[in-house]
Amino acid sequence: MSRTYSVNFDKTFPKILFDKKVSLVFSTYQAGRLIVLGSLDGNHLHQIPVGFKKPMGIALTENKLAIATLDSLYFFSNRENVVDTIRLNDKNFDTVYLQRAKYSISTLDVHDIEFGKGILWGVNTMFSCLCVFDINHNFIPKWKPPFISSLVPEDRCHLNSMVLENDLPVYASMLSTTNTKEGWRENITETGAIMTVPKGEVIADGLSLPHSLFLDGGYLYFLESGKGTLNRINRDTNEMEVVHKFERFVRGMKKLDNLFFIGYSAVRKSSKTFSSVRFDNPTENAGILIYDIELNEVISQLEYDQDVEEIYDLNYFDGFLKPAIVNDKQEEFNNVITLPKKVFWKKPKEEKK
Repeated sequence: MSRTYSVNFDKTFPKILFDKKVSLVFSTYQAGRLIVLGSLDGNHLHQIPVGFKKPMGIALTENKLAIATLDSLYFFSNRENVVDTIRLNDKNFDTVYLQRAKYSISTLDVHDIEFGKGILWGVNTMFSCLCVFDINHNFIPKWKPPFISSLVPEDRCHLNSMVLENDLPVYASMLSTTNTKEGWRENITETGAIMTVPKGEVIADGLSLPHSLFLDGGYLYFLESGKGTLNRINRDTNEMEVVHKFERFVRGMKKLDNLFFIGYSAVRKSSKTFSSVRFDNPTENAGILIYDIELNEVISQLEYDQDVEEIYDLNYFDGFLKPAIVNDKQEEFNNVITLPKKVFWKKPKEEKK
C-alpha cells in the first residue's frame, strides 16, 4: 500500500516558513523517510519524502548535509548550482543536494550527528560513546561517559544526543547512567542525565528521556521527552528550569530567531519501554509545533493523520524554500555529473540516436 503522508496544518505554518525563507527537514525512522516541508507562496505547503533505511540524525552546515541511517552515513552537497541546469524544473526546486558519499557504519545505532572541523561527529548509541568516522574503520571512539567500563556493543546507557562548541562536543545526554547491557530500560522515566564533555561531570540527572541538546544565549536547551517539556540549563550556575510544557512526546528541535521548531511523536501503547510515559492530553499522531519563546506559546502546528508516527531529528534549510535531496535510490543520481563550476546531464534514452 502506497503512503500518502496526509497532513493537517493551520494557515500560519506555511506562512512562517515562507516569511523566514526556510524549509524544514525531519527524520522518521518508523516510516523510513526523510521529509522536507516548505512553502513557495506562504499559503500552500509541499512535502517531499525521500526514502532511507531507518533515518535518524541530520547534520546541516553551509553546503553540506549528512544523514545517519541504520547501517550507513550519507553525505550530500549543493555546492554546484545544479538546479539551474534542470531543463524541466516544473516542481520549482530552488537547490539540489546530491549524494556524494555513503559510508558503512554497520548497526551502531547512531543517533545525533554534527559536523566538526573537517569531520563528522556521531553519538554511537550501541557502543555508548561519541565517535568520528574515517575510511579505515566503522568508527573511531573519542569519548565515553566515565561510568562506562568498556567499549562493547551493548547499548548500556542509551547515549543519544550531543552538542558541539568550537567544533568539539561539550555536552551529551543519555537515558541512564547504567553500565550493563541495555540497563537503561529500567526506570526509564527518572534516570536520564546530561554530562559535560570531556570531563564527564553530571549537570542534570533524574531526567525523563532527555533529547535534542543545543546551545543558545548562555543556556543549554533540551527536550525532556518523557515529561513533554522544553528545558534549559544556565551554563554558569547549572540551574535548570522548565521553559514550556507541551503534553507531547517531544523530540527533534531547532531554534530560529525567537521560534522553536519541535517535533513530537505518538506514544506507542505496545511499547514496553515507553509504557510508563503519561501525558494529560496524549496524541496518537506525530507532528511539528512552532513555539514562540517571547510569547511563551505554541503559535502553529502541523500533524499527520497516518503513515508518520515517530519523529527523531529535525533541522531546517536556511534560504531555501524547496530543496531536492537526491540519493542513490533515485534515477537522477546516475544522470548528473558535477565538477567545479560545471554540471553535465546524461541525455535521456529517447534523445539518443
